[in-house]
Amino acid sequence: MTKTTHFGFKTVSETEKAHKVAEVFDSVAARYNLMNDLMSVGLHRFWKRFAVEVSGAKPGDRILDIAGGTADLTALFTEQVGETGQVWLTDINNAMLTIGRDRMLNEGVAIPVAQCDAEKLPFPDNFFDHVSVAFGLRNMTHKEIALKEMLRVLRPGGSLVVLEFSKVWKPLQPFYDAYSFKMLPIMGKLVAKDEESYRYLAESIRMHPSQEELKQLMQQVGFERVEFFNLTAGVVALHRGYKF
Repeated sequence: MTKTTHFGFKTVSETEKAHKVAEVFDSVAARYNLMNDLMSVGLHRFWKRFAVEVSGAKPGDRILDIAGGTADLTALFTEQVGETGQVWLTDINNAMLTIGRDRMLNEGVAIPVAQCDAEKLPFPDNFFDHVSVAFGLRNMTHKEIALKEMLRVLRPGGSLVVLEFSKVWKPLQPFYDAYSFKMLPIMGKLVAKDEESYRYLAESIRMHPSQEELKQLMQQVGFERVEFFNLTAGVVALHRGYKF
């Protein structure tokens, strides 16, 4: 029997979802950074810097940036860990990964890069001091498997930070819905020439676990001292958990 999952509000086979997500990011890669600035009014830069600070990364640490795409977090982590540290940029999507790699090279920084599936990380156990995933977990078919893999590659004492869209403060929900389902597709059509991908973005946010649900999922796979921080009235939440 074919296993199904959600792609936005649609029910599709797991194989079909992987293809559809790949198509989304192949389509939006070239305008991804510009759209992030427009959609968040630049706030995504604050959210990402906060994630790096909360991770506890320090000079000399080894970092894994999962679904790192255009390398926003990778660039910040590279500053944080310094010349004695190491940051791996990974993504399942080649178009996004290429943009991130080239960006770092243009800034004069050569980093290790790997195209890989977060559910099957090609790294040994206890390898990284910190793992991050920003705006990528909601696109993963088996979130619990991906989280278990993140736990596996973390060293004891290491932390995972998950930055993701979440459940907005309830009084703001009607306004947020109007923005998400009306404005985002229009912006996607005008700027990225892709209305449907940004409609999927809005739908995928609604299908993602709430703050408390994601906290419980992280605890279930083995993370400890899990907590979350609501940012911008819950539009985004940062979850942090440790491996002991």
